Amino acid sequence: MRLRNDRHECERLWARHKYLVLSHSAVIYKEIREYLKQDTVFVEDIRHYIEQAVALPESRGQVINAFQHVWGYFKKKASQKEREDFMYLLSRYEYGKIPQEQLILAVRNLLENYPNPYLQNSSLLYGGYDETLASRTDS
Repeated sequence: MRLRNDRHECERLWARHKYLVLSHSAVIYKEIREYLKQDTVFVEDIRHYIEQAVALPESRGQVINAFQHVWGYFKKKASQKEREDFMYLLSRYEYGKIPQEQLILAVRNLLENYPNPYLQNSSLLYGGYDETLASRTDS
């Protein structure tokens, strides 16, 4: 039986996994955003949405979309060269020339120059949620 509104915990969980969800399903990403607009929310519902998303295969387009969202945190801070390098990596990934791990490592390198606690807690970039690609990319 559900007894309490877990808004804070739901938002914390969502913050950690939102880009991982987006890399699998823009539809579920939007469903979670809509769900969180409700007055009462529950952690088990958010977990269920996340599990649904990560059970789906990633597509290159969804992964690129997620990393473009992540890039938004750097676009006003990064140099023109950093921007060009990142966009080049996205393009190479799009055409299957590099693995997703290189995108993860590129963002981690950007985070060394431009720390961002929000992104540094992201399961897309640093693993979590039942073993993501990021957790296998540790150097």
